[in-house]
Amino acid sequence: VLLMGQGIGCPEKSRKSELALNQSMRKEEDGEEHREEAVERGAQQLRALRGVADLNNGAIGLYNMGLSCCLNSLLQVFFMNTHFTMILRRIRVPIGHAEQKESVPYQMLLLLEQMQHSKQRAVYPQELVRCLTVHNLKLFVQYDAAHLFLSLWNLIKNQITDRELADRLTTLYTIWVQEYLVCQKCSFETRRDSNMVTLPLPMFNARSQRLKTLGMRLTCLPQTLTLHLKRFCYRKSSWTQKISYSLPFPQSLDFNQILTQEQFHPDAKEKADWQYDLFGVIAHSGLASFGHYCAYIRSLTEGRWYCFNDSSVCQVRKPDPQLFCLLCCAFF
Repeated sequence: VLLMGQGIGCPEKSRKSELALNQSMRKEEDGEEHREEAVERGAQQLRALRGVADLNNGAIGLYNMGLSCCLNSLLQVFFMNTHFTMILRRIRVPIGHAEQKESVPYQMLLLLEQMQHSKQRAVYPQELVRCLTVHNLKLFVQYDAAHLFLSLWNLIKNQITDRELADRLTTLYTIWVQEYLVCQKCSFETRRDSNMVTLPLPMFNARSQRLKTLGMRLTCLPQTLTLHLKRFCYRKSSWTQKISYSLPFPQSLDFNQILTQEQFHPDAKEKADWQYDLFGVIAHSGLASFGHYCAYIRSLTEGRWYCFNDSSVCQVRKPDPQLFCLLCCAFF
């Protein structure tokens, strides 16, 4: 489930983008010869503010390239996040042709542009898929959504050469936690700061007791919070079984109300405004070993919900809370 926290740096970015757009529009008055250039500049900045589904040509799907439904769903979640696409549009273009072919952020940018200009109902992501195979993300493989999300996110972050943009990407998605261990004899507590991109949430803790002296506290949540609902368990026969119970999920989430003092330890420099609204759900149907992924995503500018099922895209009321969700991604 993707939930996005309102008001963490968003207004400032929006004001800067609107100012730049107004400046480009004013340049049209300087002369007729600059009109087409100014219009194109304004259109580019409008595209930077919009998600894929907010354009005049409507939402665009992605053709399945061979068990690529998981990848397609994740790409749609990335592209519908306007805060992510603003970062993507500012990357430095690799100089050489070979470097461009192997750059995941650049190939994602090209695919985004193709989707936003396409008049067809779907496009083929073959160049990006070919790029990912170079980095050992193969076709015709049944991926787990959380694992593929982490692999794709790391490739994007590691290949962004602009340090400022890489830091902004980290701020947008990274969850900061504090792990602590308390000695059972002397009560001495050791602490260690760490981070993660997805917050795993087990369905239940069957026949096991939590070690009271070992724990984890949340210290800082990102603007895009990704929750991983772990719908699987391991049986004695060493095979994995999917937990297919229905589990309703909320349209909004306030961590100030659901976390205890022990779990909630924000940085003293940060205000703990941890309120989120549901942005997207990556849903899985089938068994643990095989199945199909699709994505339900809310447009951040329109407020409409869309179902992205490979090449098929349709508008829906809201995601079905009875879906078998394997990845809960993002609150804004």
